[in-house]
Amino acid sequence: MDHTPERFTGSFTQQEPIPEEGIAAAIEVMRSGRLHRYNTAPGETAEVALLEQEFAALTGARFALAVASGGYAMATALRALGVGSGDRVLSNAFTLAPVPGAIASVGARPVFVGVTEALTIDLDDLVAKAGQAEVLLLSHMRGHICDMDALMEVCRAHGLRVIEDCAHTMGAAWAGVPSGRHGAIGCYSCQTYKHVNSGEGGFLVTDDEEIAARAVMLSGSYMLYDRHLAAPGPELFEQVKYDLPNISGRMDNLRAAILRPQLAALPERVARWNARYRVVEDGLRGTPGLSVIERPQAEAYVGSSIQVLLLDWEAEAIRAVVAGCAARGVELKWFGASEPVGFTSTYDSWRYAAPEPMPESDRVLHAILDMRIPLTFSEAGCALIARIIREEVTARAPESGP
Repeated sequence: MDHTPERFTGSFTQQEPIPEEGIAAAIEVMRSGRLHRYNTAPGETAEVALLEQEFAALTGARFALAVASGGYAMATALRALGVGSGDRVLSNAFTLAPVPGAIASVGARPVFVGVTEALTIDLDDLVAKAGQAEVLLLSHMRGHICDMDALMEVCRAHGLRVIEDCAHTMGAAWAGVPSGRHGAIGCYSCQTYKHVNSGEGGFLVTDDEEIAARAVMLSGSYMLYDRHLAAPGPELFEQVKYDLPNISGRMDNLRAAILRPQLAALPERVARWNARYRVVEDGLRGTPGLSVIERPQAEAYVGSSIQVLLLDWEAEAIRAVVAGCAARGVELKWFGASEPVGFTSTYDSWRYAAPEPMPESDRVLHAILDMRIPLTFSEAGCALIARIIREEVTARAPESGP
């Protein structure tokens, strides 16, 4: 009888191809030579302006701005709210480097708020730290959305303005409200591993016309703001156009051309991601020593990645699980390593932030295993992945009880 362990052979970094419609539109943009968003022929509407209009409709926002990256969107949002040198900005302890990086880029200092075992921001810790800042840059890290009604109640009570980092929640919602639409500004990413893929790129949405006008000017509109379809009227730009620096970060027409059909297909892509997520989740539930993150009923999530916890495991045992899975073709990222590896860094990795120790959050961060679920995986492949992780964790699970 063959006892050779099962092995997964798929690629965790292989994305689906750009839709043919997007490829054809990109070729047309290249043939025209008019890649710059404001370089339009008479009577022509730029691909970027059309994309912004479509993204505003998708999210239900009054205004949308397409930019060079999700990180740029966050920095622009901070600047549009007047955050500057020496200011403090609250943000999650569980996030990725572009979030505190955006805060530092405007001369401000991140103040980290704790993470719960649900991998969402600790609202009690937020209440405790609310008086230290006027802005919360809330990261829906790895697609986990906290109770947004409760969070906004806290923020209103303490005068906190909220910017939502929706890099992992484009297409998600809380209690029927699209992610990014609870706070003053929502920011999104179109980087390769996100829910639409233009290599790099991002969006900013808001209902506030002054914020929208400020963001357009900051992005580098060269007084060509009349070529936007999802921006305020000219009177708003007259009020702000001489007071804001041009910090160029526009999206170009080539990226917009390949994004438009992907945006139209987003609901179908979300359904496919969630089907794969549930296969992995179901396969892992009940594994000794492993905690699955149960999703709240109010949360409409996008399962493009999955996280599990090995709470209170020794570091060597977690490393052994990661290595054992890797030997069988399954790539897990561990957030508890002493040094950042790839995309996995924690709040104490960013020394420019001078963070205070957070022991309760450290316990959670130490336990997090993270895995991408590309749409190039089949559901059968996802079931195989779950079996491999289950076997590797079970083989190393700490003894429970006497």
